[in-house]
Amino acid sequence: MLDHRVTILVGHFGSGKTEIAINSALELAGRGERVTLVDLDTVKPYFRCRALASRVAERDVRVVASDVEQAGLDAPRISSDLHDIFAKDERRVIVDVGGDPVGALAIGAVSDALPVGEVEHLVVLNFARPHTEAVAQAVAMARAIEAAARLPLTGLVANTNLMGETTLDILRDGLRLTAQTAAILNLPIAFATVEERLLGALSPGWAPCPVLPIRRLVFPPVVPRERPAAWAPLSPIARRPLPPPSVAVPRAVTPHPRLPIAKGA
Repeated sequence: MLDHRVTILVGHFGSGKTEIAINSALELAGRGERVTLVDLDTVKPYFRCRALASRVAERDVRVVASDVEQAGLDAPRISSDLHDIFAKDERRVIVDVGGDPVGALAIGAVSDALPVGEVEHLVVLNFARPHTEAVAQAVAMARAIEAAARLPLTGLVANTNLMGETTLDILRDGLRLTAQTAAILNLPIAFATVEERLLGALSPGWAPCPVLPIRRLVFPPVVPRERPAAWAPLSPIARRPLPPPSVAVPRAVTPHPRLPIAKGA
């Protein structure tokens, strides 16, 4: 797992690429590796690696993002440093690519700089997301991304989850569907992901591949980081129907008494 100098993560929008990219970078840093995390997402305006740049820098993880980036401005432009990072940098490189074939076009633009034999190109699969709920959809998506990136896929990542509502059955079902997709594409499952809170409930050997523990680090802008349970099922109180809106009855308006008109006015 993560045994190539360059790991490129692609997949459908919302599949969990960014979360895996950050956790992978921290996993490598924990092994004593020096890591560069490349934010190549030119599609969506949030869920980006660059948002955690200062936090991961404490672990010697360098984040490379857009060339043009200021407060309130985030231009979808590929960094001019990428060719040097891929070709000359001795650091381990994790690349978070934008969702779908549109996002994979960014890899096609720099594919000539990728070091031959040192790259793994992994598609992240989350069968709990729309548009990749079936094996046939996942296969079609993977092939479209591969064509747009102009780079053969080398493996799959099993990442089926519903965030805070993920259960062991969801994990097992997602792994089963990932295995079926892998068989059709003739690719291995590089690794599976499991949220840290579920690790203790899984029996040894439950997955036929390496497992990457995931700690939730990426949250939407409207959800505070200290409240990952914001996606938990609604409580019975929250499910109660709202009362009908009250209709305000207009008050009777008392006419203002006419003022006497002064003589000579």
